[in-house]
Amino acid sequence: MREKSSLQGVAERIRALPQQLSSARPGRSPRRRPGRLLVAALAALIFVVTGFGWHSIDGLISGIERIGDLGLGGGSDGATDILMVGIDSRTDAHGNPLSSAERAMLHAGDEVGTNTDTIILIRIPNNGRSATAISIPRDSYVDIPGIGKGKINSAYGSTKELARQKLAAKGVSDAEADKQSTQAGREALIKTVAELTGITVDHYAEVGLLGFVLLTDAVGGVQVCLNNAVDEPMSGADFPAGVQRLNGAQALSFVRQRHELPRGDLDRIVRQQVYMASLVHQALSAQILANPTKLDALSKAVGRTIVLDDKWNVIDFMKQLQDLTGGQVRFETIPVADLNGTTDDGESVVRVDTSAVRTYVASLVGRSGSGGVTPAQVTADVYNASDTSGLAGQVAQALTGKGFRTGTVDNWAGAPVSTSRVLAAKTTDAKAAAVAKALGGLPVLAVPGMAEGAVRVVLAGDYSGPGSAAGELFDTSGSSTTATPVPPAAPIDAGQNGPKCVN
Repeated sequence: MREKSSLQGVAERIRALPQQLSSARPGRSPRRRPGRLLVAALAALIFVVTGFGWHSIDGLISGIERIGDLGLGGGSDGATDILMVGIDSRTDAHGNPLSSAERAMLHAGDEVGTNTDTIILIRIPNNGRSATAISIPRDSYVDIPGIGKGKINSAYGSTKELARQKLAAKGVSDAEADKQSTQAGREALIKTVAELTGITVDHYAEVGLLGFVLLTDAVGGVQVCLNNAVDEPMSGADFPAGVQRLNGAQALSFVRQRHELPRGDLDRIVRQQVYMASLVHQALSAQILANPTKLDALSKAVGRTIVLDDKWNVIDFMKQLQDLTGGQVRFETIPVADLNGTTDDGESVVRVDTSAVRTYVASLVGRSGSGGVTPAQVTADVYNASDTSGLAGQVAQALTGKGFRTGTVDNWAGAPVSTSRVLAAKTTDAKAAAVAKALGGLPVLAVPGMAEGAVRVVLAGDYSGPGSAAGELFDTSGSSTTATPVPPAAPIDAGQNGPKCVN
């Protein structure tokens, strides 16, 4: 009984959040505060806690599929970083096949494959100032560990299939091969995102196609707004222009459409972002949180469709979110160099500049500025952790040419690293930030015990900034004859009044 009361108390505190947030800062209109709904990207957490308010902790944990050994965490980059993935899977979170009726409703078909059509990196800075959900276009042409260049949405599925084939050839059972290969696919995606963004992924969350439907229906649908009417049979999107409320199946078609949209996948990402903002508005309404039937539907939806890493303590994380209610939550998209890129084989891709992506992602927790430091004030040690002979000397020379001073220039003798980085006592160190910016936007990582103001550059095989011949002699990312750069879109926040009209 004590346990039950404790959880009910948690649920009651969450239900009180809208009122708490509206009165937190007198004299300011609640509807103009984006931070009012900081939990925008964390609705599933609230679904779980409130939905299981009358159950035991054991029931809460056992209802969610947990996975381990994903190589998460291990780095200090100024934020808790969560990779949220929407997978194009024909099974639920527990590996059970969807019914034929469910597949038809989802426009999923019978083809085999596990692509990640939604990839979002959520950054919650340690200083509590903001939270940002960063979308990565599904066709971004990137380096995939063990495979080479490819679209980022294929990292999971392609790796899984290769691993499955190898396991099957060794005589491993189908069930065990599927389990192990799925694990390999998840690890590959996490590594791919980390190498693209320069960010260490701390936690992992996965939701299947069915999750969009069940979660949307559980809250009574979501409200969206379209600039123009649409009728696109591939996704099943058939909607009039203007404001409208979508049920689960309609919402899935809404977020999946990318054909016949002016900016293709980028417009599709904007739809996903406005959908998520609307879902949270609906889920946090007093009517939903006070309705046991809807809460039960929410908890069942989460249990069947959500996968989390086994190191993620959702209760502790919820407390962290409550501490962040004074901040802001925004939905953004990584910078795109060429929306209409092509590979040498003629495959259509979205071209991204890794250095630009890393600089942008780092800036979202205030790590990209130089803080007024001049190059002459900075002395940087440079280490080569790659297989490229002489790289440290070349980069040191490039830094000298930009006015920086260099100290030790040598080969790296520490633990192997797969991504280049700048090391300092703090991620916010202004000198380290200046060097990181000069080298194309490398991430700054904190190392306990380093002297204040000391700067150490570690160059891995991915380095393509100043001093690297690779960045100047050839470009393997692929591009069209005339690049189509895309300026960053205005961020979408979860606190605006009413749905934002989109393409």
